Order: sequence, then C-alpha cells, then structure tokens
Amino acid sequence: PQLGPGPGELQFTLVDCPGHASLIRTIIGGAQIIDLMMLVIDVTKGMQTQSAECLVIGQIACQKMVVVLNKIDLLPEGKRQSAIEKMTKKMQKTLENTKFSGCPIVAVAAKPGGPEAPESENPLGVSELIEVLKSQAYLPSRDPSGHFLMAVDHCFSIKGQGTVMTGTILSGSVSLGDSVEIPALKVTKKVKSMQMFHTPVTYAMQGDRVGVCVTQFDPKLLERGLICTPDSLHTIHAAIISLKKIQYFRGALQTKAKFHITVGHETVMGRVMFFSPAPANFNEEIQENVFDFEKDYLYQEQYLSKDSVSSEENKENDQAGEVQLPTQQWALLEFEKPVTCPKMCLVIGSKLDTDIHANTCRLAFHGVLLQGMEDKNYTETFLPKLKVYKQKHKEGQVERVIDDYSVIGRSLFKKETNIQIFVGLKVKLSTGEDGIIDGGFGQSGKFKIRIPDGLKPDTKMLLTAASKKKSKGGKGDMTKEDESSKSDSAQPVTISLIFKRYVFDTQKKMIQS
Repeated sequence: PQLGPGPGELQFTLVDCPGHASLIRTIIGGAQIIDLMMLVIDVTKGMQTQSAECLVIGQIACQKMVVVLNKIDLLPEGKRQSAIEKMTKKMQKTLENTKFSGCPIVAVAAKPGGPEAPESENPLGVSELIEVLKSQAYLPSRDPSGHFLMAVDHCFSIKGQGTVMTGTILSGSVSLGDSVEIPALKVTKKVKSMQMFHTPVTYAMQGDRVGVCVTQFDPKLLERGLICTPDSLHTIHAAIISLKKIQYFRGALQTKAKFHITVGHETVMGRVMFFSPAPANFNEEIQENVFDFEKDYLYQEQYLSKDSVSSEENKENDQAGEVQLPTQQWALLEFEKPVTCPKMCLVIGSKLDTDIHANTCRLAFHGVLLQGMEDKNYTETFLPKLKVYKQKHKEGQVERVIDDYSVIGRSLFKKETNIQIFVGLKVKLSTGEDGIIDGGFGQSGKFKIRIPDGLKPDTKMLLTAASKKKSKGGKGDMTKEDESSKSDSAQPVTISLIFKRYVFDTQKKMIQS
C-alpha cells in the first residue's frame, strides 16, 4: 500500500490529462491545485494542435512547466543529439512569449521500442527528468478556508462500511461528521470516516487526495462529479464573466455566437454577448472579480482586440497612433442548459466541434465568473439590471427651409416609422445648428425640426440656393463663379440624430446625454 509523505518529504501526485476535449474539463475544474505541468512532446513531430492547447490551458491554470521531449529512441543514434538540440531550440522559441519562457526542457524515451518492446528495455532520461522535477518542486500554498469542494473520480461500496468517494479536494477542508452535498443529485450525507493513503484521518484540506465514506448511498449514482459544503454551489442559467481572448484562437469572437463553455466541471453550449466599458472609461482601472451593476456598459458586436478592429477603422486611426482597447471586457453567457458550479470559478470558451486535425487552437477565451443567474426567468428578473447600451446614429438631410427657426428634414426615418416617439429628441445640422424634432410632416417620413437659436445666415443662403438650383434646373453656360457655388450646394446639409438605447430595457427608451 502507498504511504503518505513522511516528515520532511514532499509527495508528488501525477495526473495524466489526455489532449482532447475531456482534458479541458479535468484541468479547468482542478486548476486551483495544479502546481506544475509536464508538457509531453513527441520529439519527431514537435508542437501539435493538442500541445498548443495544453500550453494555453497551462498559461491559464498553472505557474510552472517542464517540457518533456519523448520518443528520442526513434531518432537515429548518430543524429540524435543534434535533433534533440534542434527541437529544444524550437521549443524555447515557442515558449518565448509565454509565462513559461526559459522553463526546463528534458529529452526522454519513456518506453524505448514502443509498447511492444520487451520489459527489459530501460527508459532513457527518466532519472534526469525526476531530478528536474525535484529541482522545480516548491511548497504550494494551500488554503483550508472557504467552502469545501472535492472532485470525485471513483465511487465504490465497501461491505459493512458504506460508500467511499475518492478524489482531490479543490478548495476548503472537510472533517469527520461534516455534512457534504452531492449537488448533481441534490443529496446531503454525513462523513462517517475518511482515509488518506490507507491511513484513517479526521481532517483533510485543499490539495489532499482523500477517500470519504458515507452511508446509504448507491455508488452507481455517482461515478465522478463534485461534492461540496451544502448549498455552496449554485445552478445557473446565465452568467456575467470578465474575459480575455486566447491569442492563438483564429478568427473574431462574435456576439450571438455559440461556444462550448466549460465552468467548474461541466461543459455546456452557451451563447455570448460581449460588452465593454463606456468609451470614456476605456482606461479606467477596474476592480477585479466584482461586477458593478451601477455603471453603463457599451454593447459590442465582437470582442475588441488588435485584430478585430477592422482595417477600415485602422486606416483612419493610423495617424492617431494605437487603436484604443479597453482595459477590461465582459460577456453575458446564456447556457443551453443549467450548470452547477462554484460562485467564482474559471470559465473557458472553446469551439470543440472544430476538427482536431484542422491544426488550429479550439480554445477561444478564458475568464472568471463574476455573477451567476439562478432564476430560470432571468431575462425578466435579472437582465433589466444590466445597463448595456447600443449607440445609435441616424443621418438625414434638410429638405427645405420653412422660416428662420424651422426646417423640414427627410431620409432620417422610414415612412412607416412612428415619428411621435422621436419628438423632443435633439439633432445637429452639419452646419453646426442644434435642433429639436417637432413632429412628422406629411405621410412620407418627412419631419419638422425646430432650431431654437435660429439658422445662421450662411446656412439659409446655402439651403435657399440649393432649392433654387433645383427649381431653376437651367442648363445655361456656367461662369466660374457658378461652378464654385454649385460644388457647395452639391453638399446637402445633413441632420445627425445620436441617442443610446439599453439592450435590456423593455420600454426601449431612447436616451440622449
């Protein structure tokens, strides 16, 4: 039987994480207690899609890494050393811009000759790898406070004892006699006994591997899953998260797109809506891990990143230097089915349906869950509190002047629009005057604008000149003078209407600052 560490000893628990979709769940769920990651690379192939994904998750979930170049027995002996050096250099280059820059890289052959080779074949480089792991070891900080949460990976019954659930404690601690909940089954049980490495214990905390025994529970009901302090996990239908895009993900993150969302130990489909601070607050330092419902936020069609700001805008912005990106961005996630997870947990969005052979990173974004919505009717009860607005900008033209204080406008509204709802909103003419929409004019979507400070003489001339031109329509020879005034009148006076509307406002009110 395996014994726990003695005094002055440090015990390593190795967990093998396969490189496919299930890895994402395992790692994200246990991120709090991953102390070091070994990234195993086939030395004959180098970085593959899955290695890149592991690297991404490592950067999110872990502080230290060791790269293991495996299968060096496949390299011909004469060229082995130079091939290893070449791949080592390549890996160092790959890691240069990650937080694992300069991490140890060790070459091994775990099973020379492959799975069919005789047992007598000794592994190459493994003792060196063990030395490197020892040199990288540190005393991880573990925190017994907070809610107890444990990831169970086996569940079996022992005659006369009860049902044992073994797994790793992700957060908090547990003692004999504590009540624990199995949230997936909405069942609460008392801890009858506990063991660590075949030794009975009365207490275990974050990072420990432990077997917890309860009575009257059918092990078939829970092969793997979570157990926790009663009521410490919530089951949510939607969430607000703060997030960052993963740099290796190709393509934009679009609002309304669907992603596989991994939160806690579950992965479900979810739809996203991105939003940012209001432009005036782009550079404001934002308090981490809390969401402020008092503030206004700007709706975004996609996550803003260097590559998402379209080339059109870049042309204009180039003169002005850097594209402005906000210090923080958020998303509203709406899940296809409810998810049970801790209150503040890691979230990863990915496109797991992408073909694994497409050689592209499937992980799109990572973030922190700031606010979960437990009410099934969250769209009515919760979302109206979320002040995300869209900036609306409509343009029309001045049709003609009525008098010094009023003009008729067109092309701002469709003819079926109810102009009444726009009455009283402020507009601006391209010539600088401020106006107020007074009401509709006729049936074709035209409208009347009141100009409280009156039209400037130049504007009046411009507009009367333009309307005379129209009525005259004469073709006569133009003198140079006429030509210059023609170019003026070809520029009609435009009307701008700018307002904002909150996405979740049921009354769809239009607001102007």
